[in-house]
Amino acid sequence: MNTEKWIALLKEGAYDKTLTEWYGAEKREEKTARLIGLLNEFGTRYGENRDVRVFSVPGRSEIGGNHTDHNHGKVLCAAVDRDIIAVAAKNGGSLVRVKSEGFPEDVVDLASACAETAAKYTSSALVAGTADGMKKAGYTVGGFDAVTTSEVKKGSGISSSAAFEVMLCTIQSALYNGGTVGPKQLAKCSQYAENVWFGKPSGLMDQTACACGSFISIDFGGLPESFEITPCAFDLTAAGYALCITDTGGNHADLNEDYASVPAEMKKVAALFGKPVLRGITLSDLLSRAAELRKTVGDRALMRAIHFVSENERVGKQAEALKKGDVDSFLSLVKESGRSSFMYLQNVFTVKNVTEQGVSLALCVTEQLLSDKKAAWRVHGGGFAGTMQAFVPFEAVEEYRAAMNAVFGEGACEVFRVRGAGASELN
Repeated sequence: MNTEKWIALLKEGAYDKTLTEWYGAEKREEKTARLIGLLNEFGTRYGENRDVRVFSVPGRSEIGGNHTDHNHGKVLCAAVDRDIIAVAAKNGGSLVRVKSEGFPEDVVDLASACAETAAKYTSSALVAGTADGMKKAGYTVGGFDAVTTSEVKKGSGISSSAAFEVMLCTIQSALYNGGTVGPKQLAKCSQYAENVWFGKPSGLMDQTACACGSFISIDFGGLPESFEITPCAFDLTAAGYALCITDTGGNHADLNEDYASVPAEMKKVAALFGKPVLRGITLSDLLSRAAELRKTVGDRALMRAIHFVSENERVGKQAEALKKGDVDSFLSLVKESGRSSFMYLQNVFTVKNVTEQGVSLALCVTEQLLSDKKAAWRVHGGGFAGTMQAFVPFEAVEEYRAAMNAVFGEGACEVFRVRGAGASELN
């Protein structure tokens, strides 16, 4: 179907039901206009009479399991209603052309692309890497032209890179494999591209959450061979809550050492038990050797290991609470996760610059604002700087957002819905 026909159907409301499910009824008209704009962009750039397809991949939020995935633990995550959308069409060759709004066009020839010579940390490396990952997994790949625009902004804490990777894999799946590539494989091929071609040693949580949609728990205990995904059917909006994420504007420069210290210290503890990762080590194991561990790896490493064990157990409890619709227990567990992250994992601020504690302040202000309400809050993602999240009842959202924006700047606090659909084609 060409761009003109797509635009006519969108204006007629043919896709209103799906767009309402993705974004909510209040945003449907805005998102319809966004899609029409992108279809026009494709027509102008690559031709109006092409047989085009339309795709959407959401961003994600980590809900539970703070710094557990790298030690083969469990996580709870959710897709959100900010997404990357794409209009794409086969071009009959091996050339991939991707024009993302605000960025130069990526042009990659899949026939000659090579991981060893690819430019690291570039979007073109992800274009080539996702195709290579799918090919290695036994899928067909080919050339296409695409335009994209994204609300999953870089540095927003909802995983812009994972959404882009999963989008590229979703396009290859639809155009060359009949849309048969499942969420788990989309995630694995995306991670391969990020690890091998892009040069970032990421885990699998971000890509899996973007691919699957809704709330899911992921058990990484079977890595490297396998991992288990369990849907947690729960409608946050119907329960009367919004997910609010506040960007505190912290400086992420020179934090690589802080991030790297978390898995490194956890694995040092695991090594003393003869294991490569902490998965399988119990709280009793840690406490029975606490005096020895303090001397060999230090107090912080031991506390981080204790956080891992308790957080891993907490994820299972959170997932069960969601399945039962037990909002009170879920919120209580979110706050437990936040306290453990602050006190034991210690990833809320960096000791390199103790005068800058934006996330700490955001948590402090949030507690003052929401302590008398059924709400919950915790650090969001990797920590040390950046974002924090809060589950806020609808009646308190606007007051909360205004207060957080007054502290951290206009637009710092964004309100999200949890989106049911993961990587999707509009059809």
